[in-house]
Amino acid sequence: MNILTELEWRGLIADCTDAPTLRQRPQPITLYCGFDPTADSLHVGHLVPLLALRRFQELGHHPIAVAGGATGGIGDPSFKSAERQLLTKDQIKANVEAVRPQLAKLLDFETPTNPARLVDNADWTAHVTYLDFLRDIGKHFSVNQMVAKESVRARMEDREVGISYTEFSYMLLQSFDFYVLCRDYDCELQIGGSDQWGNITAGIDLVRKKLGRASYGLTLPLITKADGTKFGKTESGSVWLDPAKTSVYRFYQFWINTDDRDVIRYLKFFSFLNQEEIGALAEQHAANPGARIAHRALAKAVTDLIHGPAATAEAQRASEILFGGSLEGIGESTFNEIVGEVPTTAIEKAKLAGTGWALVEVLVHAGLCPSKGQARKDIEGGGVYVNNLRETAPQRLITPNDLLFGKHLLLRKGKKNYGIITAQS
Repeated sequence: MNILTELEWRGLIADCTDAPTLRQRPQPITLYCGFDPTADSLHVGHLVPLLALRRFQELGHHPIAVAGGATGGIGDPSFKSAERQLLTKDQIKANVEAVRPQLAKLLDFETPTNPARLVDNADWTAHVTYLDFLRDIGKHFSVNQMVAKESVRARMEDREVGISYTEFSYMLLQSFDFYVLCRDYDCELQIGGSDQWGNITAGIDLVRKKLGRASYGLTLPLITKADGTKFGKTESGSVWLDPAKTSVYRFYQFWINTDDRDVIRYLKFFSFLNQEEIGALAEQHAANPGARIAHRALAKAVTDLIHGPAATAEAQRASEILFGGSLEGIGESTFNEIVGEVPTTAIEKAKLAGTGWALVEVLVHAGLCPSKGQARKDIEGGGVYVNNLRETAPQRLITPNDLLFGKHLLLRKGKKNYGIITAQS
């Protein structure tokens, strides 16, 4: 399949500078996508362009991921409402190193035919002097044309914020990247989000003026949510690829909780399921959206990709637990996925010694019931579960034998109100 045909049916083309030429091109192309290492992890907002690199690679093309060790020190002003906080060189370097293993999950750097490359634009900018840059690169840019770019104009029209000279120069640096990559790696195509269109076309102009060569640009749509809120954000903040910043369970749940109106689009954007497979899921979703078959397929596909099938299986099992599933055979690592995802209260393990601690008191201590009297009513009504087993005896005592892995007790009242008691020595 031609790569543009693949991207089109997935809805992944916002703009393309010369689609007919790219569509008819018989030989593989070298392309790049840049990302600024503004944090020590990538997040789900990075996935669409980076997965696009992988889609190109799987069809025989040569992808380059460019870490912005230089541009990351400035920050892209495109459609940002304010200037980014500047990072130190050490911070940027540490961030680049932190995301390397994440990129290795998304791109194949080992294949002998068309291996991906990871390069850092600090390598070709560090030794360029300011005067040399102005003479060799800056002279090819018209300020009038730069100001006319929508991303720059939007900031200039905001009289309170405006745009600094530092940010205004970002377009030149990104264009310089395209020129160097074309010159040194025969890179002819730059891809990025639709907010990068102005920067990409500026780079195409520089390549033409400096090298006399044709080059191309392709932008991908910025992902939106059906309810109008920002994609990739939750109440707790960004959804990171690093499991230390966003647990695998929470990552999996992010995709499970996709709006019904978005799930088929997201399967096209974020999975490598083919047209037939997604078509079948679309039919099942239309017939019975409540079954959430498409949601589970999406969550599994993306979590498999980022964290691996074993971690996905643990997240799935943890999800089942929080829907009342059996705890039989569960491993401690799987259970730990939900510790911290539900309200957790500590107790002294000695409190359970001897005859144990009354369940009614434990429910109050966990915050699931306002009083012992209400706890008795909830137990007698069949609405209380201990380790996902219904408990109907108000006189029930909790002992160390009830603790999972010798330290945890899972409590539930009703269908969705969970609490964990953690016993400490």
